[in-house]
Amino acid sequence: MEFTEKVALVTGAASGIGRATALRLAAGGASLYLADIDGDRLAAVAAEIAAAGSAVAHGVADVASAAACQQLVAGVMDRFGRLDVLCNIAGIARASHLAEVSQEQWQRMLDVNLSSVFYLSQAAMPHLLESRGNIVNMASSAGLVGQAYNIAYCATKGGVVLMTKALAMEFASRGVRVNAICPGGIKTPLTEHFALPEGADMNLIMRMLPLTGAMEGPETVAEAVAFLASDAARYITGVALPVDGGQVVG
Repeated sequence: MEFTEKVALVTGAASGIGRATALRLAAGGASLYLADIDGDRLAAVAAEIAAAGSAVAHGVADVASAAACQQLVAGVMDRFGRLDVLCNIAGIARASHLAEVSQEQWQRMLDVNLSSVFYLSQAAMPHLLESRGNIVNMASSAGLVGQAYNIAYCATKGGVVLMTKALAMEFASRGVRVNAICPGGIKTPLTEHFALPEGADMNLIMRMLPLTGAMEGPETVAEAVAFLASDAARYITGVALPVDGGQVVG
């Protein structure tokens, strides 16, 4: 899974799966453009990658904004002159009873988890067509099966799965692959701060746990991203790959 002379844009790169993905692609020789809303942590990740000898640039951005997404892609082209891999990893999560989901919470979840994937894919596609590159989207096991108290999250991640398949269909004959990864429980800052709503039915929550009995770290998902982004997966497009310890099987 070599990425020498490849350029990758990774969103959500300040922590968790985004950070692990950035480090993994850099280890494979990629040049990186990193994006996140957390500027301080983003700068720290960029410095870590630069210290290891990889070419890296970064930009603070709220990917919920179409303009910000367009600026990120423009920044990649200004800095590196090409784009080979787009990793749409930025995301948020919040568990709530249906009656407690506010309009603002619903809209923010849509904007960050779903609209950003559309905005960045649309902005990046002309450059990916030139490089015959690919997109790896971060969906979720919640995009494959229903999860209690996660109506907004499930809706957005299910949307990412079908957006992935639609783009894969549209661009397969033009040399651009589009795939998604569907993590289950992964040890990240997102899951560490994930809180269940008061009165949650634990019988329903048990269905969200991996059959293996333990959560893996973000590096496990980063390896899957690297595989799908690499030439080793050149014959794979339109998949929604579970990385979940068997959660969706159960």
